[in-house]
Amino acid sequence: MKNNLGSTDRVIRIILAIAAGALYFFNITSGTLGIVLVAAGAVLAITSFINFCPLYAILGISTKGNKAR
Repeated sequence: MKNNLGSTDRVIRIILAIAAGALYFFNITSGTLGIVLVAAGAVLAITSFINFCPLYAILGISTKGNKAR
């Protein structure tokens, strides 16, 4: 697995994961929509922590900046 997430992308994913969890746990969303949001938030959090997004790899996308040597 080659890292393909930049720091800005990781922060945005973590914020969205927290927001999805908060919407569910404060009963703003419930039922199927709530479960889907929690699942999506979990995927966002996991991909952020491992610094790799499989969908980005399939599409050939990388938000990780190239550092000058």
